[in-house]
Amino acid sequence: MSVTSRRPTRVAENLALVRRFWDDLYAHEFDKVGAYFTAGAVYDDVPIPAARVVGPAAIVRKLRIGFARVERHTHHLHRMVADDETVVTEHTEDWHFAPDHVVALPFVSVQVIESSKISLWRDYSNIDTLLSAAPSWWLQHVTASWAEG
Repeated sequence: MSVTSRRPTRVAENLALVRRFWDDLYAHEFDKVGAYFTAGAVYDDVPIPAARVVGPAAIVRKLRIGFARVERHTHHLHRMVADDETVVTEHTEDWHFAPDHVVALPFVSVQVIESSKISLWRDYSNIDTLLSAAPSWWLQHVTASWAEG
């Protein structure tokens, strides 16, 4: 009797890739995050059309602007569904601005996978949930950093 090894399906590979991505992102491992994206990858924060960026370096820059000065993020993964090219994640980020100032942002992310890398990432949220509760120092930092280009 021979033992056959089963290769993971593309769906399982895509789910594993996106789980690793979330783990690195919420650990603020920005140097690792860029490697998840294709050269022409698009990150589209849908509620803020002007915040759309293209390419791994631009994506990492945007993430650093938003995340780096936040003490930490807690990620609550609710569910993920996938097919051969797309992963949809329903989740909540807890933004820990200070021990007594935590903002929960629920949202859905859609990521398209090509050749084991993310080529498109769209976040759908009510961004006002975050912006209306974030501290003014963070809003000023994000606005000034984004304006610098």
